[in-house]
Amino acid sequence: MSGPALALLDVTVRYGRREALRELTMAIEPGEFVLVTGPSGCGKSTLALTACGLIPHAGAAGLEGSVRVFGRETSSRPVHALAGQVGIVFQNPSAQLFHGLVEEEVAFAPRNLGLPGQEVSRRVAWAMGAVGIRHLSGRPTQSLSAGEKQRLGIAAALSLQPRLLVLDEPTANLDWQGVELLVSTLRRLHREQGLTVLVIEHRLSAFCPVADRVVILKEGRLAADGPPEAVFEARGRLAALGLRFPRPYVHDALERYLPRGIDCGPRTVAPLAALRGVSAAYGRRRVLHDLNLALYPGEFAALVGLNGAGKSTLARVLAGMVRPRQGKVVWNRGLRRLPLGRRVGFLFQNAAGQLLMDTVGEEVAFAPVNLGLDVQRCARRALSSAGLLGLRDRAPGSLSLGEQQRTALAAALAPAPALLILDEPTVGQDWGHLERLMEHLRRLTLGGTSVLLITHDDKLVCRFADRIICLEEGRLSADGTPRRVPSRTAEDAEVLGA
Repeated sequence: MSGPALALLDVTVRYGRREALRELTMAIEPGEFVLVTGPSGCGKSTLALTACGLIPHAGAAGLEGSVRVFGRETSSRPVHALAGQVGIVFQNPSAQLFHGLVEEEVAFAPRNLGLPGQEVSRRVAWAMGAVGIRHLSGRPTQSLSAGEKQRLGIAAALSLQPRLLVLDEPTANLDWQGVELLVSTLRRLHREQGLTVLVIEHRLSAFCPVADRVVILKEGRLAADGPPEAVFEARGRLAALGLRFPRPYVHDALERYLPRGIDCGPRTVAPLAALRGVSAAYGRRRVLHDLNLALYPGEFAALVGLNGAGKSTLARVLAGMVRPRQGKVVWNRGLRRLPLGRRVGFLFQNAAGQLLMDTVGEEVAFAPVNLGLDVQRCARRALSSAGLLGLRDRAPGSLSLGEQQRTALAAALAPAPALLILDEPTVGQDWGHLERLMEHLRRLTLGGTSVLLITHDDKLVCRFADRIICLEEGRLSADGTPRRVPSRTAEDAEVLGA
């Protein structure tokens, strides 16, 4: 059968009473490269799940209307029947990884298509090379960083050699090397093999030069659809939707801001927490090497580095979730008697894994209740700061990934910890929500709260951090005050996306 690569006709998708897509009609032709964006919760991930047939065949979503992939109606075909036609990479790549070893994960899909062993091996080698993870061969999947898992998920989808590839926020956990490699790989597959690509993203700059078309969703409907230059020309519309104008992507933007060497300058106050000679490992693989690092009250510090540098491990050591193999964490004397939940709040990369209550309001109130705090005041303040007051009666499982991320963040904020650690908080977040959240966190630092932000979003780092800490292979390579480029110049605007 022939036809558009993806065709939706009057499609409505409901989760219970909530409509995620509303009478949506659109088509993607074979060989198109389409970039989809929109505010958090507008239906982008639902579109991805609908495109590959997981809706309506998996989960609790109801589908009305017609969805066709290369002329095949998805509602009348099982998901596995579409596997050779459409591949998908989820927002949370861990959700689709279940093999013990990296190369076994990539080999799983072609093996299940019944391909000969030689062809399976060829596809595995090609897919792993395409996303730059051949060096991970033999590694357990659970030992990978979030960025490495992201690349693995993409390789596993590519091994099917689908005609349509759907990627839901593929750059969320990638460093600049991973972003450039991904974009160049997709560009090559699109141009040389005619692969149809549907990318759902909040970070638009890297994909604008390769996209044929941009689609903006708002509340489950089309808000804009056309060539990138035409869609992004309406900057007022972007701002109203909380979207960031896509400045030219510059991979070395952060280099202009990174401090030279390790020079934090003299301090007049005692550290909030200090790592002294800390080394950490997972089994035989050492991740952190003899780290000496202090965090101080009122700081907004950004922790940066390539995928696998040890950023999340450092955060987990600070939070007491990973015990150092050597060295120790020393807390400020005034905080040592406080329960750990008052000392440090933690937002994980996979926020859904830390949500356990029936409603958003109960989730955010959980820590204040257990710590004997003023529940109403703490919970309302946190819900408001995360833009969740209107969602407090919703079940966390019914939220978009971005809304789940903000719920977990609000729960971490509620007990007013002395140190707040955010591990890749940009997943699923539009720029409007991110900007309001970062401004709120900056106000908290004025009252003495310390923030440690782990992110690959250079613009976020350059705009909000007053200290940048850089890790390379588990060691400090830079630490200090950012070096600013001249303000109000075109170069500054390029970096900041202002």
